[in-house]
Amino acid sequence: MRRNTDLTIALAGNPNAGKTTVFNRLTGSRQHTGNWPGKTIERKSGRYKHAGMLIEVVDLPGTYSLAAYSEEEIVARDFLLEGQPDVVVVVVDASNLERNLYLVVQILELQLPVLVALNMTDMAETIGFEIDTDNLSDGLGGVPVIRMVAARGRGIEELKEAILLYTKQQSKERTPDPIV
Repeated sequence: MRRNTDLTIALAGNPNAGKTTVFNRLTGSRQHTGNWPGKTIERKSGRYKHAGMLIEVVDLPGTYSLAAYSEEEIVARDFLLEGQPDVVVVVVDASNLERNLYLVVQILELQLPVLVALNMTDMAETIGFEIDTDNLSDGLGGVPVIRMVAARGRGIEELKEAILLYTKQQSKERTPDPIV
């Protein structure tokens, strides 16, 4: 899915995990966010520039799984399988980690490059959750985990940097050594 951009990232996650807020912060858009499942049924895309690169962001519908029973699941799954994103940023609600990690694991099983945007960490801390991001990353096979409070803009620059760093690392891993 290249439209004259250097990178394409997909934003995936459960409904109300903050995907559209992350999308708006990254792209400068003003997509309306909703507090009910099914708010984003079609995928939306926008762009931003970072470190001289033009990056397309695709905001997928909120879904709890990739089982492909609902319209949201079908749209999200089809883009992940056919859209060839350079990286999938899974936006996770830190205050409801267990339920949100199910989708992360399903996306990892597709063998796609994944970053976890651990969003709403302020709310998680308010209710007494302490999340060790290094431990979480290790438990997910080394997937980078970025702490965020997207509604306040916290973690957005770190996410942008992580996207660039991770895609560069993935590119190096996929580039075969020259035959001498």
